[in-house]
Amino acid sequence: MKQVPTLDMRRYDSDRAGFVAEIGAAYREFGFCCISGHGIDAALVARAYAAFRCFFALPAEVKMKYHVRGGGGARGYTPFGVETAKDSQYPDLKEFWHIGREIARDSRDAAVMPPNLWPAEVPGLRIDGYALYQALDDLGARVLRALALHIGLPERWFDDKIDHGNSILRPIHYPPITSPDVPNVRAGAHEDINFITLLVGASAAGLEVLTREGQWLPITTHGDAIVVNIGDMLQRLSNHVYPSTTHRVVNPAGAGAREPRYSVPFFLHPNSDFLIEVLPNCIDARHPSRYPQPITAHGYLQERLREIRLV
Repeated sequence: MKQVPTLDMRRYDSDRAGFVAEIGAAYREFGFCCISGHGIDAALVARAYAAFRCFFALPAEVKMKYHVRGGGGARGYTPFGVETAKDSQYPDLKEFWHIGREIARDSRDAAVMPPNLWPAEVPGLRIDGYALYQALDDLGARVLRALALHIGLPERWFDDKIDHGNSILRPIHYPPITSPDVPNVRAGAHEDINFITLLVGASAAGLEVLTREGQWLPITTHGDAIVVNIGDMLQRLSNHVYPSTTHRVVNPAGAGAREPRYSVPFFLHPNSDFLIEVLPNCIDARHPSRYPQPITAHGYLQERLREIRLV
């Protein structure tokens, strides 16, 4: 059976050409790769997960204090059963929290990037949650440097396109499933919106990726590995050289369904005013541009949020 590879990020410094070739091949084939050796402190990940669990364990009326009605889930708490995968008839079986980039309120991005909310009941969510945000933001920039080199761009081509991006850390809680009548997916089949997604702590079973052959391939990680996948914005920018692959979270079998599941993806977005226009070096006679009409990252994000019923 095919398997999404795990690559050691330290090889980017010790064997750059080999690492770039292998990570590029992984993304061309799967749209997914697992990254180890990234240097993110395991103790930080554990503290952040503990804080997220504490928040989701709070009473519903406390959590709802941090739900911004009409805010499209941009910051704070989104309750169970709201987000729905595109074209799905069932809402996802999850509740989640959003942490965004901390910016000055007189910033040019303030109009599209609201301030973070921080629950007074769980101080660690702010301290360790935002530290994890920054660590994943830095790792995402390093992954994009490798992807830039693979398609003939300068190593740091992405750096100034993501330095004030509307990126999101999303702690997710999938509550235990107690009824036999619920659909068999906790998160419906979908593709991500952004440039790349970094999923830390994906050791619990449930994540599956749809292969080119139409088979669902399970992904679980070991050790410090982080799952990193391509989103629709990078697929569009690269003219599908880097595919945004359909994935889902399924219910575990047997007693596992009665256990909660926690997941913490980081959605790395380009700057809101970045124009997503197909890269010339991803176009040739056999691969004409699939997207002749460019669109800003913010405009594209709003289109997709409407499709998944968050706005």
